[in-house]
Amino acid sequence: MGQFPKTRMRRARQSDWTRRLVQENKLSVDDLIWPLFLIDGDGVREPVDSMPGVERLSTDQAVRAAERAASLGIPALALFPNTDPSKRSPGGEEALNSNNLVCRTIAAIKQAVPEIGVVCDVALDPYTSHGHDGLLSEGGEILNDETLEMLTEQALVQVRAGCDVIAPSDMMDGRIGAIRTALENAGHTNTLIMSYAAKYASAFYGPFRDAIGSSGTLKGDKRTYQMDPANTDEALREVQLDLGEGADLVMIKPGMPYLDIVHRVKERFGVPTYAYQVSGEYAMLAGACDRGWLDRERVVLESLTGFKRAGCDGILSYFALEAAELLQRK
Repeated sequence: MGQFPKTRMRRARQSDWTRRLVQENKLSVDDLIWPLFLIDGDGVREPVDSMPGVERLSTDQAVRAAERAASLGIPALALFPNTDPSKRSPGGEEALNSNNLVCRTIAAIKQAVPEIGVVCDVALDPYTSHGHDGLLSEGGEILNDETLEMLTEQALVQVRAGCDVIAPSDMMDGRIGAIRTALENAGHTNTLIMSYAAKYASAFYGPFRDAIGSSGTLKGDKRTYQMDPANTDEALREVQLDLGEGADLVMIKPGMPYLDIVHRVKERFGVPTYAYQVSGEYAMLAGACDRGWLDRERVVLESLTGFKRAGCDGILSYFALEAAELLQRK
């Protein structure tokens, strides 16, 4: 007989109960934030063609979605508007309208489901006719400091409507400090800021831009303000700056192709760290599942568990409702 190994790693894998006892990372509903796309109208549920199973929702339907999410224990929703093209402009002024689609939906959700958290994107791309996150000069340059004034007012408008978490995704330099100062000066000392601290100029955002209606309007690209996908040390500098300016939570975007960044950020700073399983990631997985190439239930939970393993405290995912239902069944 040959020499048998003294250590057999398979011993702890033989039964469900032993696998559960030695499991290192556990996904729960408490880790999930569900992004919702909004559209004007009443009773509207409009499919997003490039994101199978995802819909744009009118305010009344978003309230119904919030009620379902709360019943499953999902802690928070993130709202993104598809703004009517007639309301888009070079300066993105609709972002400052206290009665815009996002603000109306925030108020309706908080009235119907006050216990659920509402996270609001702060950026101008859903409101600009050119599709950029900031203001443009006549020569096409993104005007960083002028944009900050718009972003701070946009954040205040959303907080007044009832938003709980301000989530700047624009990647302008200094925006966290500007927004934090404005919130403090206005007496909103308890409002959380979840900074898109390391947001990359990624090719994985295409379906999202379809969903909010900016894919056809974007002129040029966003590489002068979003990060180079090749860089990692730069992400740590971005996170450090945002924390110093008053961010409470930090986010890495996209998610699965950037889990190394999640790990480095969590290991380095030890702060609440989040990632966004973005539209392109969702579209790839959902599309493959629809074709029978992947086991949907297993791949949804496995992909989200990967975020936890990398160090995420939470995940923004279009699979959030589905994952919550699966976790409840288990």
